Amino acid sequence: MLGLVARDWWVYAIRGTAAFIFGILALVSPGPTLAVLVLLFGAYALVDGISLLVALARGDILARSHAWATGLMGIAGIGFGIATWFWPGITAMTLLYLVAAWSITVGTLQIVSAIEFRREIDGEFWMALGGVVSIAFGVLLVAFPGSGLVSLVWLVGIWAITSGISSLALSVRLFQLNRQLYPAAQAA
Repeated sequence: MLGLVARDWWVYAIRGTAAFIFGILALVSPGPTLAVLVLLFGAYALVDGISLLVALARGDILARSHAWATGLMGIAGIGFGIATWFWPGITAMTLLYLVAAWSITVGTLQIVSAIEFRREIDGEFWMALGGVVSIAFGVLLVAFPGSGLVSLVWLVGIWAITSGISSLALSVRLFQLNRQLYPAAQAA
């Protein structure tokens, strides 16, 4: 099982890189139109969801007890991504609640996966931290909905950068484990 998880370091690297880039773009351009924000969020959610489902289909990820959590995270990402692309005229408040629901859902599933990971690897803390940050972000959005779109953009940017860094840190740890478990594959 550890070998399967370690081989999937690239999934966390893709997710982390996508989140980090999305976060930087949100902070650099805090006043984009609502349509641009919707499209950026939709693209991020799609990339995130597709990368998880591709890894699951390959049999690389969580092949046993927590494949369902990975599948749900992938489906949620794709579903929320598609929803944002089909309804670009969505209002700022609706987008706020859509992002909050997605963030809380994915964060919860990340924590569940991290609890399962703790039996297999030492780096599960990073996944749990990413889940806690995602849930906290979603709760903040629901608690303070009137903060405006620019505030939402800043919150999204900060959350995405934090989530991206935690995912990238986990990918580095998994990459190191992969090199330790499969040294012959690295030489080829």
